[in-house]
Amino acid sequence: MTTPYHYTECGLDNVLIYGIEPKIDDDGDEVIEIANINGLHKAVALMIIGRHGLMSGKELRFLRTEMGLTQAELAVLTHKDAQSIGRWERGEVSIDPNAETLIRLMARERLRLRLDVAVDVMTGYSVQTATTPAIEISSPSAGKYLPGKAAA
Repeated sequence: MTTPYHYTECGLDNVLIYGIEPKIDDDGDEVIEIANINGLHKAVALMIIGRHGLMSGKELRFLRTEMGLTQAELAVLTHKDAQSIGRWERGEVSIDPNAETLIRLMARERLRLRLDVAVDVMTGYSVQTATTPAIEISSPSAGKYLPGKAAA
């Protein structure tokens, strides 16, 4: 299998896309072309909300912006203040687990993500883990993105 593309353009440091091959542009340079950016971002969001462990501040910011919310709007929805949202996003303090569960549920609904997990199960996802794992996305064909690493 080819080396995964480390996709940092979305603001996250931990997204790896498998199956994207570089192309050669007119100047002879290798370039990566990402088709269906909305589909890719939905796959990334699904990986964030569907895994165990507290999300990082950058992942929270990614979800918030994908939902089209400002920090102030998210603060109202989570019954927090905008400063708390900012501190969470900058990684200054850990995200409140109850607010994080609510954010996961809002992202599932607002982004129309297909994650068949009951609310009481999802509440168990917002727990501290030792590391933030990579978000692995496979791209079996141009413009199609699937959560998880494809089998070799």
